[in-house]
Amino acid sequence: MSRIANAPVTLPSGVEVTLDGQRVKVKGSKGELEWNVHELVTVEQEDAQVKVSANDSSKQAVALAGTTRALVNNMVTGVTAGFEKKLTIVGVGYRAQAQGQKLNLTLGFSHPVVYEVPEGIKVETPSNTEIVVTGIDKQVVGQVAAEIRAYRKPEPYKGKGVRYADEYVMRKQAKKK
Repeated sequence: MSRIANAPVTLPSGVEVTLDGQRVKVKGSKGELEWNVHELVTVEQEDAQVKVSANDSSKQAVALAGTTRALVNNMVTGVTAGFEKKLTIVGVGYRAQAQGQKLNLTLGFSHPVVYEVPEGIKVETPSNTEIVVTGIDKQVVGQVAAEIRAYRKPEPYKGKGVRYADEYVMRKQAKKK
């Protein structure tokens, strides 16, 4: 049985949760998120807590209850603190520059790469080799960071490319004569 679903989600002050059938809306200081809950899961609000439970004892319902609890917790965290992913660019001549809702990347191709940032996501470049992706939806922030990294993944010989700030790239030894 899922132990994650047993723990209630505690709502900090300033966060408002609205339950409308299977629709959950979370509103906070940074914005508003909404999500449809699966039919096998019930979400209830009691005072400043949200409790998630499975409708039956099937394996799928119990698993979905734990997933739903984690997603609701991420929604509450997102509207209060937000989420952030940091990327680092390694390589001579590789750089990034944020201009409004566009991210211009120079990654060693014969052309510059222009990435259109989705709505609700903010991309900053503190230096020309650092990218910071922030937003309230954890899934979208991770997806944007993964799409930016996919343009030029770190290669194993020199380590050049776009990598997460906390990512370790295993380096290979070059071919010997």
